[in-house]
Amino acid sequence: MMPGPFELIIILVIVLLLFGGKRLKNIGGDLGGAIKGFKKSMKEGENDKLDDKEDIIEAKVAKEDKEKK
Repeated sequence: MMPGPFELIIILVIVLLLFGGKRLKNIGGDLGGAIKGFKKSMKEGENDKLDDKEDIIEAKVAKEDKEKK
């Protein structure tokens, strides 16, 4: 069961009172940086997988060429 708009407003007010505006801004910035770093790492991981696949294909082609000679 999802909270309605009234419940969300109450939760946001409580969080604002607990942490304060300045601290929430810092938390938001830190969270944004963490998400950005995570996405960058995911892209690098995908690129590494592609590089590994290309290396495997090149090795197979080189092996086949070597066997033909």
